[in-house]
Amino acid sequence: MTSVVDPALGEVICAALRRQVEKLGLSIGGEPVWADAQFVDMVDPYTQEINRVGTWRGQARYGTVTLFADGRVFAEYQVLQPHPIKPGYFVESVQIWGSPQQLRGDAVLAEFAS
Repeated sequence: MTSVVDPALGEVICAALRRQVEKLGLSIGGEPVWADAQFVDMVDPYTQEINRVGTWRGQARYGTVTLFADGRVFAEYQVLQPHPIKPGYFVESVQIWGSPQQLRGDAVLAEFAS
């Protein structure tokens, strides 16, 4: 993998994360910002391939993105807002995965502690 992560790919990933939030009727504004991610190379313990792992931290929310050597993507970004139609639940984060041309995603919900 190259040491520079393609900004166009980054915009696709960030937009997909925001769309998952918007599908719930919520907003995280312009977050995440691709340029704010800090990347390191990590060896996959199973395949021994080098993956790029990025982290967003230091702002209101935390997130990670893994760019696998085969081109797949997995990203998760905090939302931390009450679920708009499920009382007693909040949206902890959203996740996306797949190839950049066909990213799928879902929300991670958590129940408010009683």
